[in-house]
Amino acid sequence: MPDLSTRPVRMVFTSRAGGVSAAPYDSFNLGAHVGDDAADVAANRARLAQVLGLPEERFVWMEQLHTNTVTLVDGPSAAPVEATDALVTRQKDLALCVLVADCTPVLLSDHTAGVIGAAHAGRMGARNGIVKNTVEAMVELGAEPSRIQVLLGPAAAGESYEVPEGMALDVEKHLPGSRTRTKKGTPGIDVRAGLVRQLLSLGVTHIDADPRDTITDKDFFSHRREGVTGRQAGVIWMPNV
Repeated sequence: MPDLSTRPVRMVFTSRAGGVSAAPYDSFNLGAHVGDDAADVAANRARLAQVLGLPEERFVWMEQLHTNTVTLVDGPSAAPVEATDALVTRQKDLALCVLVADCTPVLLSDHTAGVIGAAHAGRMGARNGIVKNTVEAMVELGAEPSRIQVLLGPAAAGESYEVPEGMALDVEKHLPGSRTRTKKGTPGIDVRAGLVRQLLSLGVTHIDADPRDTITDKDFFSHRREGVTGRQAGVIWMPNV
């Protein structure tokens, strides 16, 4: 195993395994807004903090509304940051969290500049430029696109994400490269593919994408597959080492 203790930035994606929540949120649901028992969500978040070695109060969550709003945070927040779908910071030991159940979690870092970001890129947010806005917010803090490293997490894959043709065309107009066909031959959207193309157009070339499909992979929560369900998380932070 490589020594991770000196890595300047840590990025983590959770799955649905390892928590205490009961069905249909079983078991490692981290979303406090989906109808799960609040005590179970709190226990799951405490377990996440313990595993990652950070105090619970250093985790920053968002009130995600499928906007293209990016918020700069410079310290802990007792409540979710209101009406935002991306966070950026220069602070060490501050864990930026994005909750998803088919949307694409996007983690970004320029460790040379000491700037990180986390974005919630659902269909509408991606269409309306949430990731582009996040990159631009990081640049305002001193990041360079050529240095930014991006990790796209497990999300709805184009082969499963079926939408009406008009919707696919609309998203393609705003996020080129996202329109696709599903494995059934119907119109579909591949948000990750569109985001990769957009990032490249912004000068961001260090991009990795987890290819797992949350719609078909039952290791993950999926709103499309299950309706009422939990949320997994993407988490990024800069250790104070």
